[in-house]
Amino acid sequence: MRVLALDYGSARIGCAVSDATGTLATPIDAIEPPAVSHVAALVEERGVEQVVVGMPVSLSGEEGPQAEVTRTFCSELSAALDVPVETWDERFTTRMAAQTRRDTGAGSAEDSIAAAHLLETYLVALESRSR
Repeated sequence: MRVLALDYGSARIGCAVSDATGTLATPIDAIEPPAVSHVAALVEERGVEQVVVGMPVSLSGEEGPQAEVTRTFCSELSAALDVPVETWDERFTTRMAAQTRRDTGAGSAEDSIAAAHLLETYLVALESRSR
């Protein structure tokens, strides 16, 4: 199953997509400015079957002010797409993305690297559920 992960932000949306087997996560170009129509076009173009959006939560697991904005975006996205949209805990993905860029010199936008880390954790959880 091909999955698209989104790191939603007010300036841009970091994006990562899995391979068709749902095994590998690859960062792709961020969407600027963030728009549901651009995500819908990407879903169509890439043959995406599931969208997962990073949900900003605090270290204690509580949702902050950005979570409500993200939920609104997810509702709009769900209404525009014919594929399921799910949220996923994005704790530590930004920190992991910064470390990845430092360690590897990766050229992708940090938001898209964060989306790739989000997607990796999501895919591992999917695999665990199916066992």
